[in-house]
Amino acid sequence: MHPIITQNPSLITQENPMTDDPFEAVRPKLFAIAYRMMGSAIEAEDIVQDAYLRWHAADRAAVQSPAAYLRRTVIRLCLDAQKSARARREAYPGVWLPEPIREGWPDAPPPSPEERVTEWESLSVAFLLLLEQLTPEERAVFLLREVFGYGYTELSEALGKSEAACRQMFSRARKHITDHRPRFTSTPDQHQRVFGAFMQAVNGGSLDALVGLLAEDVVAVSDGGGKSPAFVRPIIGRDAVAKMLLGLMHRAVKTPGVTVEVVALNGQPGLLLRSAELGDTAMLPHIVDGVVRAVYFVRNPDKLSRLIT
Repeated sequence: MHPIITQNPSLITQENPMTDDPFEAVRPKLFAIAYRMMGSAIEAEDIVQDAYLRWHAADRAAVQSPAAYLRRTVIRLCLDAQKSARARREAYPGVWLPEPIREGWPDAPPPSPEERVTEWESLSVAFLLLLEQLTPEERAVFLLREVFGYGYTELSEALGKSEAACRQMFSRARKHITDHRPRFTSTPDQHQRVFGAFMQAVNGGSLDALVGLLAEDVVAVSDGGGKSPAFVRPIIGRDAVAKMLLGLMHRAVKTPGVTVEVVALNGQPGLLLRSAELGDTAMLPHIVDGVVRAVYFVRNPDKLSRLIT
């Protein structure tokens, strides 16, 4: 591995602090819901802060379940925020990608192995992009039911819809996700192994080894937000993507002051490149069934402010 690259294999998690404040006890879960609803940590934080203000202005005596009240508040704030967010994304310069985060599962206690796989997949950029194809209400129902395990009674209360309507929305959303999600996925351990081989091929400059790790129809997508250079259009195909990756690494190695760190991005191994000359970049490979099917580059500095410290 080239010396400019450092390795940090651990996934970063946040655990709830011991607190008597009902809001602080559920804050990580509220952020987890809002982030998956919005695909933006900045927007999710604003929504959670708004929920905090509403909670402290509420009549506590009238609130039977603070956790349920706060979930309802966050979901409804997300649904309202989705209207303006979608309008902004339609006018977004170039390709829009979700804002990457370094945190893994933001709740305590730690999830079981089965829950961990669901959580891990639900944070991936590919999955968040798939959620963008749902209506805001379908997205809320699918996330609350499939990822967070809430029942239809809770969904009905959170969205102000009948249980029958929630069941119909969940059925539509699940069908769409199932139809468009790859049939086979990789576990965190499998992802780590393929990522390790991927990094060895990139750092070693081995075109043949790298091509062998890429899906035939692999796609590379970059988001500069009109503020940093990015691909004009997606790069498609293993040969084109492999040559692009090797070219980028060669340029990084030759540029003074560049650092590249392997970090946990959206719960999965990714790269964080920092360079005053080239600009900062977060690279997130999407690995399915033992091969890299997509590589996402986030270069919009607004989306990297939480990562670059």
